Amino acid sequence: MKLSILQSGLCAGLVMAALPVMAAFPNKPLKLIVPYAPGGTTDLVARIVASGLGDVLGQPVVILNKPGAGGAIGSAAATREAPDGYTLVMAVESSHSVNPNVQKHQMYDPIKDFAPISNLANVPGVLDIKASSDIKTFDQLVQQLKANPEKFSFGSSGNGGYSHLFGEQFLKATNTKMLHVPYKGLGPALTDLLAGQINVVFDNYPSSAGQLEAGKIRALAVASPTRLKNLPDTPTYAEAGYPRLNTPSWFGLAAPAGVPDATLDALNSAVKKTLSDPQVIAALQKQGAIPAYTSRQDFANIIRDSNAQWRAIVNDIKFEKL
Repeated sequence: MKLSILQSGLCAGLVMAALPVMAAFPNKPLKLIVPYAPGGTTDLVARIVASGLGDVLGQPVVILNKPGAGGAIGSAAATREAPDGYTLVMAVESSHSVNPNVQKHQMYDPIKDFAPISNLANVPGVLDIKASSDIKTFDQLVQQLKANPEKFSFGSSGNGGYSHLFGEQFLKATNTKMLHVPYKGLGPALTDLLAGQINVVFDNYPSSAGQLEAGKIRALAVASPTRLKNLPDTPTYAEAGYPRLNTPSWFGLAAPAGVPDATLDALNSAVKKTLSDPQVIAALQKQGAIPAYTSRQDFANIIRDSNAQWRAIVNDIKFEKL
């Protein structure tokens, strides 16, 4: 009997030794796909969070920019990666809510093809004009647009992009008209705003922050629950009388669909810890971004509800899909 027990123990030991050792996640660097060019709002948020997340996880999180087609190229690329938790992607309002509702031939399903991890930050939008403009307030702009619609134009990051559709939403809400001028990104649009080639740009605060701080452009309104610390004299859209325009953009984190729940939970916990780090909070706030950790399910709800909201907006402004 003793020999039998000993033999059984030896056999069990041999079986256990033959099994692969399951290493704790993560045991190698992660990559974070940013489906937009370096220097934009998505990239800025991604780099701040990636640095802190790498510290929490004990592995570097390497940024990989894959811009193109309004975020569709990089987002689609993420869906083709192994669902092991080592490839993450910035899931933002433009790529996961706006694009699916304006593009005829979508390369991915924002709901089915991704595993939401957490929202990261909410970013206020700003209505920018040149600082030297005679227009000093939101009400003055609306009055001028109604009196001289043919004299005004607004720039966007591209046809069908977030800034374009927000501009169309603004025009419908205020019952005004402006010529739309699409650019390849908001950087060129801001350059032409400063040159006097266009009159208005609907932007995210981080993209405009440098020019606002330098006094080269002026914000007439912000899309934010409250006034921004950096722009205490600028009213929110709600204060200006247009609460439907007052929603900031969201910027979150996802993985390809199929990542195990345990890995997703570990990533969500790491994000929670990252976004409670005072240095990360300060870095995001400096860019005008508001840290916004959520549970996995709450972020899934944000993506779903935002899709429905933008579907209604696209239908309301009668936007023809690209």
